[in-house]
Amino acid sequence: MGWPRGLYSALLLALTPLIWRRIRREHALTDSRHTPRELRLGRIPETPSGERMLWLHCASVGEVLAARPLIEALLERYPDHRLTLTTMTATGADRARALSASRDDGRLVHHFIPLDFPLAAARFVERLGPELALFFETELWPNLLHACCSRGVPVAVINGRLSSRAFRGYRRLRPLMREALACVDWLAAKSADDAERFARLGMAEEGIDVVGSLKFDITTDDNALEVSERLRTCLGERPVWVAGSTHEGEETVLLAAHARLRESHLAAGFKRCSEALLVLVPRHPQRFDAVAALCEQAGMPVARRSRGEWPEAETAVYLGDTMGELLTLYGAANLAFVGGSLVPIGGHNLLEPAALGVPVLTGPELANFEEVAEVLRRADALVEVVDGRALAVVLTELFADPAERRRLGEAGRAVVAANRGALERTLNGLARLLPAK
Repeated sequence: MGWPRGLYSALLLALTPLIWRRIRREHALTDSRHTPRELRLGRIPETPSGERMLWLHCASVGEVLAARPLIEALLERYPDHRLTLTTMTATGADRARALSASRDDGRLVHHFIPLDFPLAAARFVERLGPELALFFETELWPNLLHACCSRGVPVAVINGRLSSRAFRGYRRLRPLMREALACVDWLAAKSADDAERFARLGMAEEGIDVVGSLKFDITTDDNALEVSERLRTCLGERPVWVAGSTHEGEETVLLAAHARLRESHLAAGFKRCSEALLVLVPRHPQRFDAVAALCEQAGMPVARRSRGEWPEAETAVYLGDTMGELLTLYGAANLAFVGGSLVPIGGHNLLEPAALGVPVLTGPELANFEEVAEVLRRADALVEVVDGRALAVVLTELFADPAERRRLGEAGRAVVAANRGALERTLNGLARLLPAK
């Protein structure tokens, strides 16, 4: 073991009590019959002899959703293989299990990724026995990568993303990252900037291709769209906007903007803005109750989707406190604000509402989606605001201008359509590591 990975592993062991505390909190969100220790130490059933396995790792919900087209394409292109999808978070696990349950062939299975302890990583890879390992975006775990490398498992980083902020952090660990990236056979970068940053960390340039973002290959579920249409019809003519994937410190600002909107004048094509409805969808389920309390403290009558409550005429906020329904809720709205962008999180997927033809609004914090934001900007398909007051003004203006809403929605949908293709380029690159049989 090289000294960077040895030092890294020793630090992980020293932090074990804190790590297990975090893991227990995560697993409290699931109904798993296994203990966190079993799940996180790589104690999975061994893949039966003769069974062919692919492995894809995604961190959480957003990555699982973005990887869905790739998951479906891998299962179609490699019909003799099963696919193990691993996640770090419990919410990501719920989404992965929902994808697995939607299939009737048993070829998609979920496991939690083991903690990156050397023995746990080695045990997991040994028992899983994948023919190909795929890590999504910035999921670079040195001991897991080494475990693959030492067992001759080809490794690819898919939809490779490295923001300037993440790069500055990784640069301090350059010896460790150089050792980890030496185990990567191919890196499919989202952009030329991402490719350059990975190369500066130590990834061999001949092993990097710029393929674009898989997020542009987003798929829309017909059943979800039908639910969106029914929901929109039931909501009537009132102005409706969604704030999706919101974070702590952001909901207070959004509720204040919503209050200003409801105090504004008539919106063209709608009843009074005083009847405007905010569909609020927090990013993390453990915060659902706290966000509901924030709405009540702000004097906003709230209906909770998880309880089957319906937003009546006097309801100001419809709390989307369910999992896996964000696209459905986006599709029922006139406007969509994408969260994680009014607080220093780095933003979330701007393309989800754009793909549905819903105008996209965002705050200034877009480090994680800067390249996507730039594509939308060039097409004049993104509305950016600096704070809550500016958001309230923009909401009022757009609800009064149906032609501009229509133009924004059509421009966003066109951007998504024009930039598809990363999926096919990714599959072609993977075929060099594991040709289709």
